[in-house]
Amino acid sequence: MIVSVSRNDWSLHRKGPLDQQRHQEKVKEAIKQNLADIVSQESIILSDGKKVIKVPIRSLEEYKFRFDPGRQKGVGQGKGGTKVGDVIAQDPAAGQGHGDAGTEPGTDYYETDITLDDLAAMIFEDLGLPNLEPKRNQRVVADAIKFSDVRKTGIWANLDKKRTILENIKRNAARGEPRLGHISMDDLRFKTWEQDIRYESNAVVLAMMDTSGSMGEFEKYIARSFYFWMVRFLRTKYQNVEITFIAHHTEAKVVTEEEFFNRGESGGTRASSAYKLALELLDSQYPPSDWNIYPFHFSDGDNLYSDNDLCLELAQQLCDRCNLFGYGEITQAHWSRSSTLMAVFSQITSPKFVGVTIADKKDVYPALRRFFAVSEVPAA
Repeated sequence: MIVSVSRNDWSLHRKGPLDQQRHQEKVKEAIKQNLADIVSQESIILSDGKKVIKVPIRSLEEYKFRFDPGRQKGVGQGKGGTKVGDVIAQDPAAGQGHGDAGTEPGTDYYETDITLDDLAAMIFEDLGLPNLEPKRNQRVVADAIKFSDVRKTGIWANLDKKRTILENIKRNAARGEPRLGHISMDDLRFKTWEQDIRYESNAVVLAMMDTSGSMGEFEKYIARSFYFWMVRFLRTKYQNVEITFIAHHTEAKVVTEEEFFNRGESGGTRASSAYKLALELLDSQYPPSDWNIYPFHFSDGDNLYSDNDLCLELAQQLCDRCNLFGYGEITQAHWSRSSTLMAVFSQITSPKFVGVTIADKKDVYPALRRFFAVSEVPAA
């Protein structure tokens, strides 16, 4: 068997793929710069989590030379003494205010398709569960393969072209012809693979949400937006993470994922009921010796005043037994309240407590980064 090797220069033929790759990188960068707006889009939160979604981004223009339309006169020389960064000309800017309809073009936007998996990868590429520790009982994960050996026989799909060429050059060199050519069956090398066995610590996330009557449509939407991305992040990045959903008003109970994201409740608020149930679950199902534990709670901050002291006590107990306790308080930007749970939790000194305040849809993405920024959350 003789295999010929082409020596043609294909650099010019690659311009199309290179331009496409450069364009995709620019689109990816444009999406990254607008993640705060994209993350809170209602069309994404209300999707089934499997569809390809459309993300609006600004039109990307290529740099190019073009003739001056005549609005500014000039010649191709100057007085000298200019340096990098000097402004040599400036287009007339569009003004603000009232007046007749303008004639200047605006900024073009277009929609690009992206899967939720790709979007989630951009959002969480540098995030993870903070303070993750090795535990006594670890689960075996074998979800990937790795190429570990090279052999002379195998299937063509596993042909190692680089090693095959090296073997050919070595064989020819041994005969006094150090060159590439006349590849024979003896030169062929094939990669072999095996399962990549690794051990991963168990982790459980307790997702708690206030469903009382004080939680309006805005507050519920923000809480569901955060948990939507949190669930997607955990299931994409970790295999051995369990998620338990807890809904509460004056009483707390474990609910299904579907109920958690769609149920509507009413009544008063006793946040301690959720913390008490969380601690009971740690005693019965998730002992800290075997599990990394991450409780998160989202609320509008309203709570029965007589319950605040108990809330503080139970929250401190959660901090003592968990890797991180995250609390998110949703407030309308035009409301100012001092008697909230966040004010009560200001007494917590544990470094494992992380609290965020969300007043706008754009705050969801910073909250995700705050809770899951591995390097920013100190260990106890």
